[in-house]
Amino acid sequence: MSDARIITRRPTRLDKKFDILREKTEKGTLRAASSNRALSKLAGNKLAVLGLAFVTIMILASVFAPLVTQYDPQKVDLRMMLKPPSADHILGTDKIGRDVFARIIYGGRISILVGLGSALGAALIGVSIGAYTGYKGGWWDSTFLRISEVVMSFPQIILVLMLVTILGQSLMNLIIIFTLTGWGSLYRLTRAQMLSLREEEYVQALRAFGLNTFTICFKHILPNALGPIMVNITLSTAMFILQEAGLSFLGLGVPLNIPTWGNILNVAQDLRILQNYWWVWLPSAVTISLFVLAINFVGDGLRDTTDPTMQG
Repeated sequence: MSDARIITRRPTRLDKKFDILREKTEKGTLRAASSNRALSKLAGNKLAVLGLAFVTIMILASVFAPLVTQYDPQKVDLRMMLKPPSADHILGTDKIGRDVFARIIYGGRISILVGLGSALGAALIGVSIGAYTGYKGGWWDSTFLRISEVVMSFPQIILVLMLVTILGQSLMNLIIIFTLTGWGSLYRLTRAQMLSLREEEYVQALRAFGLNTFTICFKHILPNALGPIMVNITLSTAMFILQEAGLSFLGLGVPLNIPTWGNILNVAQDLRILQNYWWVWLPSAVTISLFVLAINFVGDGLRDTTDPTMQG
């Protein structure tokens, strides 16, 4: 009996293309399965779904405010001062006759813009610096770490009040101030994630292939750290909305001529209105509380979905 010989052939260019296509298909299937599992886990969290629905409704109502209410939030009607809720004004009117419901809906535009815009601005600064310096290390990392420690060593509300006094009151100034005082936590979170991930085997392989620092850092490592960062952005949005409401209540936030949820609460400084005309301030306070609570529910749902230690 003759010995059987195993004949091997070198893979052709077509074979290599098929191998690449198969790998991409397998990766896509795994990614789709992982995405479907994450979505189903998020959908199973009733509080997260309820919070997401409320946040979506409020954002859409604010964006399409002219379709939701017929009243101008700035229109003064002295004949309708401090009228209680009725068929014409479902949440009543304030002390100069403006419709409270219209002011809440239009005020959502500014309050949500301040909260979300500040959170995204802080994330852009903190994540960019934290990702690069956390991966690269060296004196850049030490310098920005010390800067973040200095910024975070001050109570944020005190630092915000100081900057508002220096820069003045305006919508853009408030977003800039919140961004400059809020990037530190996102920077330190991103840096911690990068310090953990940069020692993984796939990162060592990327270095061996000669990829540049920016490609490894922002294209291959950062996407694996986005879970905790997204959760932190949602919580920062809620925090900035509360800070804007607090500053506006004190008269130090967005100028009082612009309707925001905090500016509506500003009238509650009058003890007579606080005791006798609840509809002027209570609906805005309830709206702020529910919106912040809903954002926190969404953040909890994202944390449960993206945290590998909580995957079922």
